[in-house]
Amino acid sequence: MQREVIKANIVVFIASFCTLVIELVAGRIMAPYVGVSLYTWTSIIGVVLAGISIGAYLGGRIADRYPRSSTLGWLLFLSGLGAFSISPLTNLIGGAQFHTSLMTRILLITTIIFFVPSCLLGMISPVVVKLTLNNLEKTGNVVGKIYAFSTLGSILGTFATGFFLISWMGTRHILLTMGIILILSAFIFGGFFRSRKTLALCFLFLFLFALLPLIGLHVYATTHPEEFSFSTSPIESIRKMVGYAFKSPVEEAYFWKESDYYTIKLKRSIRGDNGNPLESLVLDHLVHSYTDLKDPLYIEYEYIRMYEEMVRWQAKKRKSFKTLFVGGGGYTFPRFIEVKYPEAEIHVVEIDPEITRVVKRYLGVSENSRIRSFNEDGRWFVMNCKEKGTYDFIFGDAFNDLSIPYHLTTQEFAMQLKDLLKPDGLLLANVIDSFKKGAFMPSYIRTLEEVFGKGNVQLLTLTSDYEKIGISTFVVVASPQKLDMGDFVRGLKGKKRAMTSHVMPQDRLQEYLKERYSVILTDDYVPVDNLIAPIFEERFGYRP
Repeated sequence: MQREVIKANIVVFIASFCTLVIELVAGRIMAPYVGVSLYTWTSIIGVVLAGISIGAYLGGRIADRYPRSSTLGWLLFLSGLGAFSISPLTNLIGGAQFHTSLMTRILLITTIIFFVPSCLLGMISPVVVKLTLNNLEKTGNVVGKIYAFSTLGSILGTFATGFFLISWMGTRHILLTMGIILILSAFIFGGFFRSRKTLALCFLFLFLFALLPLIGLHVYATTHPEEFSFSTSPIESIRKMVGYAFKSPVEEAYFWKESDYYTIKLKRSIRGDNGNPLESLVLDHLVHSYTDLKDPLYIEYEYIRMYEEMVRWQAKKRKSFKTLFVGGGGYTFPRFIEVKYPEAEIHVVEIDPEITRVVKRYLGVSENSRIRSFNEDGRWFVMNCKEKGTYDFIFGDAFNDLSIPYHLTTQEFAMQLKDLLKPDGLLLANVIDSFKKGAFMPSYIRTLEEVFGKGNVQLLTLTSDYEKIGISTFVVVASPQKLDMGDFVRGLKGKKRAMTSHVMPQDRLQEYLKERYSVILTDDYVPVDNLIAPIFEERFGYRP
């Protein structure tokens, strides 16, 4: 009896460990396709819990009907195949365009990929309990131990994945490892070695499952016909086919790494206006920056050009200045300022230390750079910063269109930023939103007005033809004192190249805020994911 209890504890520990590992990996493996948002994690947690719940019900019925070790073995074996299936399924349907709302699309993709593996893993515990309970007088003791070891497995799976496994192994290697562990457990605890027929059937299943790369071949050959010409050798074609089915979506990258925060990729994809090749930094789904290694003054993104125009205007009035970047990305603009303004002091708060290492190794930021990096959360840095009232510029570069750190949007955080600015300092933040339908940008502007005062917040757009603006990048500018935006336009107009920035008149901005739905964002109420949802629906046409 004692031996059976130990075996049961080990099995449920392994199953629960693998379940939580897969659940945490789910957020990372889906990030390049659907971003990391409240919708993503809600779908993942809900689908996994639903799978476990239904699995427990089905497992209980199966346990009563087939109370055998081989039943447990088959569930472990199929769970291993389920873990193996996650990577190719994600590659095949992760980018599928369902004509539904954003929430429904994320839920559908999550269900297709993760429900079956979760359900299979959920079936294991009832079968284990059934096989272990021979003495009803000790039911409470046995079930209590099984539940305790199951929970312990979940806890260790959570900590191991979040603190260690993802940055060490990467998501797809983790899934491969979990699949191998579950299949080995099936052979060890399922008694498969006692039956040649069962053993042969297992290997047959493994062989059939190994044929999945043929699906990858079909998809790859359909989407890349030029790579399967007569000049391509059969061996090379097969290599590409296998790689497509089980690859990480980084085939075009010359560098990739899964850090504790992002899937980081570097690509050489386009050439800039000056003809030089550009290095693109991709974090999860989004290209965060384009870097010209030969020309640190090259700027590709228009919102950074808006930043540059504001700095150029203000630099005439300041002999030297001090800047803070909340969000580093590819360090494009910090690198620009370092070269353009030798007297400037530059601080960058970048939460991911791996990004800082990447930009120093690949993107032109030298080890002895004047740029000082702080690898911590932006809110934490600002909250604990002792240099109150010393920054001339604070640049917010942590927002994108699929995930917005909500704690960096609130009124409380804006007050902390204001405390770091000089009386004539400027806060600049890039915002991606739908001008006509979005609710995040109006909310963010109104929130800043609560802190900096009405009339002290400005909106820069890429065009003054507001009727034609759809989804676009905007720059919101706030200052403790009123800014003479007329002087800004006069100071830059008529230079060698046309201005990128178009200042929305203050009366038009107030009219815009009255027209649009908005809320004041606070630490207690910050529904950013809901406010930004119209971007998805307009850009990708999810609504029928």
